[in-house]
Amino acid sequence: MTPVLTGRPGRPAASTREAALKLATDRFLAGERVDVQAIARELGLARATMHRWFQTRELLLGEVLATLAEARVAALRLQVGGHGPRALLDTLDSFNREVVATRGMRALLAQEQERALRILTSSAGVVQPRLVAAVERMIDEETRAGHFVPAIAPEVLAYAIVRLGEAFLYNDALAGIRSDTERLRQVQAALLGAAERT
Repeated sequence: MTPVLTGRPGRPAASTREAALKLATDRFLAGERVDVQAIARELGLARATMHRWFQTRELLLGEVLATLAEARVAALRLQVGGHGPRALLDTLDSFNREVVATRGMRALLAQEQERALRILTSSAGVVQPRLVAAVERMIDEETRAGHFVPAIAPEVLAYAIVRLGEAFLYNDALAGIRSDTERLRQVQAALLGAAERT
């Protein structure tokens, strides 16, 4: 019986955008450099295909970071449970601590600080707008359920929370507050009206 050939001889069958994104995510989480050409080779993809899906390495990294952030915010909200401003604060605090502890984030900031900050903090990029939207969804759910009354519009509150996170977690090393999850929790508590005794 003659075997049925799938794809070109000597090359694996064409992969998918999702598989490329998953491989890039795995590399990032392992603290390895996300190399577009290496991912294309491993999946048997043409460089042109990777370019069509992600355009640049920065956009691929942005997609990795944004997708991870959205998934983790949603998962941590379920894990934290509860309702109201304290539940929102605990969710955000858990997320902040995960960001600081993530091997890939530490490696990216150490090895490519300027590029990392551009990817993470640009309002024209994919990470910041999607993280703001994820936080806003969380706030909206609590507000609609009657468990939380934000002092300012949810979209403004979400934006402020994310921008403060950028400063405290990885942006302001010169000010001596990089990875300062404790002070970030205090500021986010004040924004959410969940101020804690110190």
